[in-house]
Amino acid sequence: MNRRRFLSSALTLAACAVLPRLRAEWQPSPRYPDPLIKIIDPGFAKYRIASAKVEKIASGFRWAEGPVWFGDGRTLLWSDIPNNRIMRWDEETGAVGVFRHPANFTNGNTRDRQGRLLSCEHLTRRITRTEYDGSITVLADAFEGKPLNSPNDIVCKSDGSIWFSDPPFGVLGYYEGEMAKPELPTNVYRWDPSTKRITVVAGDINRPNGLAFSPDETILYIIEAGISPRVIRAYDVTQNGTQLTNVRTLITAEPNGTPDGMRVDVDGNIWCGWGMGAEGLDGVAIFNPAGNPIGRIDLPERCANLCFGGRHRNRLFMCASTSVYSLFVNTQGVLGG
Repeated sequence: MNRRRFLSSALTLAACAVLPRLRAEWQPSPRYPDPLIKIIDPGFAKYRIASAKVEKIASGFRWAEGPVWFGDGRTLLWSDIPNNRIMRWDEETGAVGVFRHPANFTNGNTRDRQGRLLSCEHLTRRITRTEYDGSITVLADAFEGKPLNSPNDIVCKSDGSIWFSDPPFGVLGYYEGEMAKPELPTNVYRWDPSTKRITVVAGDINRPNGLAFSPDETILYIIEAGISPRVIRAYDVTQNGTQLTNVRTLITAEPNGTPDGMRVDVDGNIWCGWGMGAEGLDGVAIFNPAGNPIGRIDLPERCANLCFGGRHRNRLFMCASTSVYSLFVNTQGVLGG
């Protein structure tokens, strides 16, 4: 075989070797309604928009987490934890860029009721607020003289109080922070806007993860990640809004299910990032207020966390491992998440 024919054959073989990988790349469904949106209970049908489908809006990350919508800038921010950065997506242009680097291995993000960015930083083991001028204010980094573990998820109540979970995930190794020995139990805390201090509101959760309030803020949902199977607990919020009581298990995940972060819509349904690499589990699981499954959004990757955004808070943004996906839905997310 002459050299030209050999090179031609080699290039052909190389192209053939690449084709299966290219074909395996995820593509949005060409069909309406999107078959990735599964109706489990008839009550979920009204939330599906027949002409809306799952879209991939960004990719190329190591572990996408903590999405938060900024409607005033028409932008989505989220954490790429192992790459130690917060990313930004522009709704108008579709451009993706870096919002902050380094970002202290930030995990969860949300906005306070004045529109400022609140972040859970693994590396510095603290809760911070980004002011309007870009400066950083530390809200909490210790409890009773001991450093926090690694704040994970965060929500802001209408009274301005900030609630966050503090599992040890960011101190267990060097991939999402720095290895260190936890000095505190894995608590859920409340930051008081008047006293600027934190108090324990739930000390009975083994590795608390995602948090979300019901629309009327009378219930706080907490994902317990330190047991198998994982569960979603429901707590009643006391009348003065500072304490939790009457804990019960609302949802128990299937043996291979991994609920992570969650948000609630205006009807009280819980939209939860789900999956652990098992077929049929990766994506978003939706439950009604009673904890019964009503719908699913199948994704090719495990979904860690999500948020509602867009002008009418009717666009669901899903941080799923290495990519970010979106879907317009026929409901709205509640404020404060």
